[in-house]
Amino acid sequence: MTDKELFAAAVKAAEKSYSPYSHFRVGAAIMAADGRIFTGCNIENASYSLTNCAERTAVFKAVSEGVTQFKAIAVAGSSTNDFTKPCPPCGACLQVLSEFCGDDLVVILSNGWFKLSDFLPMRFGGDSLT
Repeated sequence: MTDKELFAAAVKAAEKSYSPYSHFRVGAAIMAADGRIFTGCNIENASYSLTNCAERTAVFKAVSEGVTQFKAIAVAGSSTNDFTKPCPPCGACLQVLSEFCGDDLVVILSNGWFKLSDFLPMRFGGDSLT
């Protein structure tokens, strides 16, 4: 699967977003090491702290299926149907990704691809705990 195809899967996942409060739809598509794709969308709640981001939804779906190794994640977000502005993962999502992924995880946004370490250079956990 190409970067563009993974990003397109994230845009498609955003269509399922439940975002009646922010009206900001986010979708994520994460590629497992074995090539399987897991998608997720943001799911809001009237009690904002109970909202779940698209990235965490995708990761948790994969982990619930026994998958804990990943190659890449694509993230797309928009309050309109224009997914051309980059929507990087929030701090909580970056920390969850770091639990399962190394610094070299590819993060695909609308403006290109990056590595997890570009967003979270001094992550907590994993190698930092040993």
